[in-house]
Amino acid sequence: MAKTQDFTAVFKDMLGAFPVDTKAVEEAFKSQTTLAEKLSGVSIDAAQKSTELSAKWAADTLKKIEELSKAKAEPADYAKSMTDFASTSAEAAAEHMAAFAEIAKAVQSQTLELMMAAGKDASEDLTKAAKKATDEMTAAAKKATAK
Repeated sequence: MAKTQDFTAVFKDMLGAFPVDTKAVEEAFKSQTTLAEKLSGVSIDAAQKSTELSAKWAADTLKKIEELSKAKAEPADYAKSMTDFASTSAEAAAEHMAAFAEIAKAVQSQTLELMMAAGKDASEDLTKAAKKATDEMTAAAKKATAK
């Protein structure tokens, strides 16, 4: 009966010739978590600013409604009050929407900066890893041919 060859030693030698750099994996993980933390910070900051802006807008609108709901002496005063309310509400809407746009623009800018920095860091890390792998492969090839 034919005996099957044990490839355990072959695979052990092969994997030993191609070592995995766990430090590089750890660094990549740390880089990713740092990027995620910074992106979360940008998102949370934008959410806080948006919430504050919405609350201010609501408070201002309620003050205007309070003024609108007061009893008036003349019927024409009701029309004037309603016109004033509509006019100031339209102005406030334009101002607040511009403020929301500024928040969105800041988020976009900060996110772009973070992604560009992360891309640069990743490129540098990949270059280092490729150089190290090339050096190790060259050394392993020299060692293998020397035997």
